[in-house]
Amino acid sequence: MDIEQWWQNAVVYQVYLRSFRDDNGDGIGDLAGLRAALHYLVELGVDAIWIAPWYPSPLADGGYDVADYCDIHPDYGTLAEAGELIAAAHAHGIRVLVDIVPNHTSDAHPWFAAALRDEPGTRDRYWFRPGRGAAGTSPPNDWASVFGGPAWTRVPDGQWYLHLFATAQPDLNWQDTRVRQAFEHVLRFWSELGVDGFRIDVAHGLAKDPDLPDAGPRPPAGLMSITNHPAWDQDSVHEIYRAWRAVADEYTPPKVFVAEAWVSDNARLARYLRADELHTAFQFDLLKAPWRAEVLRTVVEDALTQAVEVGTPPTWVLSNHDITRTVTRYARSQPGHLVEGHWERARWTSEPPDLALGRRRARAAALLQLALPGSAYLYQGDELGLEEFEDMPNESRQDPSWPQSGYTDVGRDGCRSPLPWSGNAAPYGFSTGKPWLPQPSGWTEHTVEHQAADPDSFLRLYRAALAERRVSWAVAGDLRWLPAPPGVLAFARGAHQCWVNVSPDPVQLPREAEVVLTSQPGVGATLPVDTTAWVRTHRPNAAPGRLR
Repeated sequence: MDIEQWWQNAVVYQVYLRSFRDDNGDGIGDLAGLRAALHYLVELGVDAIWIAPWYPSPLADGGYDVADYCDIHPDYGTLAEAGELIAAAHAHGIRVLVDIVPNHTSDAHPWFAAALRDEPGTRDRYWFRPGRGAAGTSPPNDWASVFGGPAWTRVPDGQWYLHLFATAQPDLNWQDTRVRQAFEHVLRFWSELGVDGFRIDVAHGLAKDPDLPDAGPRPPAGLMSITNHPAWDQDSVHEIYRAWRAVADEYTPPKVFVAEAWVSDNARLARYLRADELHTAFQFDLLKAPWRAEVLRTVVEDALTQAVEVGTPPTWVLSNHDITRTVTRYARSQPGHLVEGHWERARWTSEPPDLALGRRRARAAALLQLALPGSAYLYQGDELGLEEFEDMPNESRQDPSWPQSGYTDVGRDGCRSPLPWSGNAAPYGFSTGKPWLPQPSGWTEHTVEHQAADPDSFLRLYRAALAERRVSWAVAGDLRWLPAPPGVLAFARGAHQCWVNVSPDPVQLPREAEVVLTSQPGVGATLPVDTTAWVRTHRPNAAPGRLR
């Protein structure tokens, strides 16, 4: 493969730095901890890492409130250490993507501090407007914050500023040429330090209708809350990304972009992936799909159709730092019923999770994800089968959606607990100090140390799957569907086949098939329920057998 196209089939591992590994004992993950654990990522078999924001920040939203886009938060280390990490990762054959947060800054950013002082021209970088009503005491429009409540906050002089997320995250006005020029500088700054690309946070949010009209009555969450909304997915956003692509193409090899773009359908998503815009965008439909074969097939077909139209393969995700962990999502009798849209949080009933069921399905889903054409993004802890920490003490929660929703939305802290590395009790080798977020009890069997020694563990499954993917699926060619019993998803790519049994009954694998890898140990000719098998056959259209 052309080295400039490495991203088309890459496996990228998301590092939520604060929770990955702590080196200095302060309870916060850091660059030194990540650098010391690069060997772990090499053994896992990933091609690249995506590092969540590492910039100076008051941490009102976990670092997605940036105060300085060209430096490192002192909790994590120094700019020199960042350069050393990038060089060390490259020496291990691992590329590095970093988060860029262009929709909003922190309220501690010098630009916003100057805007609050109303220095000439400084408010033009943001969205400051007078309020409505005779005294201007009502917000300028009816837009709602993703985290709950209105998207406007009033400042002492009576003006209001827009924040589509936390009040500490004022939205930037991308009509201002100074904003555009500054971010092109940021792209060049990190590119010259050696990063290989950027994950774009809230890529669909940069452009707003300049008239700031009311959005009208909408549900509080879901795609209907953002579809045809004057704050989201505006056509004018694409001129920004055409300029960014020109910056990326200044380098050899070019830098790569992956977009977090929550849009109404794949046709809208495809607009971000035109030849002169972004390289890839997360395909969230697989993450949102219930555990049903017919829905999974539709998701895959739609994504591949879009990929053909734009000429770039899909980018598959099952979880990230904003999403309820995969094991927990699949641990209910009706998994995958999520509120669609920003911050994809599961809305559960009182049904308790069946974590054994969730882990079985999560293992099966992982092999499905890794067999599909395109790139795959993993979130740290996926490879350990970690569950959501749903019972985290309320006093430990730090997500801004918790207070901003009136303490009704627990937010995303439950998927951000620090990784367990070793030992029999918290902090499980993550730190020698008290972790910044608590970990659940009972994670001894989910530590890296324990799983590395267990041939049937999640970690060993992921290592085997990534090794096999590198020599088979990553170069296997186009996908074609195979005949399969109801409730079974089956496809072939070259001589390689993937069988996913979502039905309530076991099924027979194709006759003369060689079983290469299965999501559950001990699988032979019969594929159990909630299990995926990778097989190889010299008869590419081999039909499944029937159970007697």
